[in-house]
Amino acid sequence: MRNTQLEIRPIAGALGAEIHDVNLADELPDATIAEIRQALLDNLVIFFRDQDLANDRFSKLAARFGEPVEYPFIKGIEGFPEIIAVAKLEQETSNFGGVWHSDTTYLEQPPMGTMLVARELPPYGGDTLFANQYLAYEALSDGMKKFLDGATGISTSAKADVSKTREDRVKSDGTETARKTLEAAHPAVRTHPETGRRALYVNTAHTQRFAGMTDDESAPILNYLFLHQIKPEFTCRFRWQPGSVAFWDNRCAQHNPINDYHGFRRVMHRITLAGDTPQ
Repeated sequence: MRNTQLEIRPIAGALGAEIHDVNLADELPDATIAEIRQALLDNLVIFFRDQDLANDRFSKLAARFGEPVEYPFIKGIEGFPEIIAVAKLEQETSNFGGVWHSDTTYLEQPPMGTMLVARELPPYGGDTLFANQYLAYEALSDGMKKFLDGATGISTSAKADVSKTREDRVKSDGTETARKTLEAAHPAVRTHPETGRRALYVNTAHTQRFAGMTDDESAPILNYLFLHQIKPEFTCRFRWQPGSVAFWDNRCAQHNPINDYHGFRRVMHRITLAGDTPQ
């Protein structure tokens, strides 16, 4: 077994673990950062409780794991362009990103990972679901794997369901590119650059069709995959508390924030970390 100084508690059979006995606001030694990164690779999404992480410390922490990158459609908070507010206010009905997805797969180089810290929470609701895309791929038939291993998915930022979830934040904090449509082509199954494992890499929020096929031809296969990849046995659910932090691997996990807290405010701060070109 690998030596560890951290207490790592899995929260589900498919993915997800809470890490205890670490203060993320500290100047953590390289060995601890390496342990946390390995826990991320092992568990796909990791969580921390009871963290007092001011914006400057949040930004510095993220930079220990990669290069923070700005989100294309929404301005960062004052003084920290790499940190965006993921918010739903009391009068709003749509929650930002409230659909199953991998972050920004419409970019040529989607982010490696995403870090999210809870700032304001509703009295109940607002949990986030996560799904293991290694397991989703491995559970497919040999015939479907053979098709997908040679397929390329076309991702777009303009699919209606996810576009609607951005509307409130674009109105209040949109960038100059907020109305543009971004598209990228990625393998339908990608090989994780650090673990070498194969993961299903299509998602209902952004994948429009397969390259060389029409939307109508692609739809039956994609719709099957969109349902398959979020089966309960591939998922975990995280209940947020004040001071909670989540860090997920965008290359092999999807997520979905649940929109079940109408009339209440939920504000999170998010940093995404630069990734590579999916292979």
